[in-house]
Amino acid sequence: MSLLEQISERLDSLNKSERKVADVILNDPKAATRMSISALASASQVSEPTVNRFCRNFETNGFPDFKIQLAQSLATGTPYVSRNVEMDDSAEEYTDKIFTSTIAVMETARRAIKVDAIEKAVDFLIQAKQISFFGLGASGPVALDAQHKFFRFNLPVTAYDDVLVMRMVAAAAHTGDVIVAISYTGRTRDMVEVARIARENGATVIGLTADNSPLAEACSVHVSFPTPEDTEQYMPMTSRIVQLILLDVLATGVTLRRGPDFQAHLKKIKDSLKATRFPDQTDQPAS
Repeated sequence: MSLLEQISERLDSLNKSERKVADVILNDPKAATRMSISALASASQVSEPTVNRFCRNFETNGFPDFKIQLAQSLATGTPYVSRNVEMDDSAEEYTDKIFTSTIAVMETARRAIKVDAIEKAVDFLIQAKQISFFGLGASGPVALDAQHKFFRFNLPVTAYDDVLVMRMVAAAAHTGDVIVAISYTGRTRDMVEVARIARENGATVIGLTADNSPLAEACSVHVSFPTPEDTEQYMPMTSRIVQLILLDVLATGVTLRRGPDFQAHLKKIKDSLKATRFPDQTDQPAS
């Protein structure tokens, strides 16, 4: 992890004064690399010893070394930057913040993804007799998107966003069924309970969720994605994008496992849409 990623990951473990320093740095890391220790302390409304203590918490040899590592973080790729939208932001500002944060989080997730978990999940999906995607709240539309991707694989595929129906599906599940439980926090009680019910009945449960969460522990395998987003305070944005990308990754894995002969089936489905569309004018010969 880069220094910026470490700061983002450890935000919740910092004390109140250290959190102020972290917020100033994450809000504008480039500006922080140009600050003196007194300027950073003033901007954070803390003392200089607090800034020094903060720097040493991240295994640096004081403030000068911290600034060097911070600059290196900026030079090695797009970092995660906590740039929350403010009430007085202009359209230009909030548009830039949302795009920048999303791009940064995708890059962070790309580098942190555990490929062995992807492979295990694809192993289960390729052997499934039927697949159910479960998502509550903001994860509900993600589950529906997964159904749209996976129905092409000649398998019974359904998405559910009603917890009562999920419980019944889980209770009726058996060996050969695969349930994909989608939850950013992994702390929704109903989703965790449904996952446990499904496994007790012999189903395989794949979680798209946070590491070390109750849902991750309840699943047969889980694919985690580090997206430092406070979904309890803000509308989920970046986490949903990463979930969609991970579903694309899993769908691609299943497609590749099916082999080249399966491509004809996918082409037939795609070709069935041609009659529903107006011709693309860019493909027409010039008159």
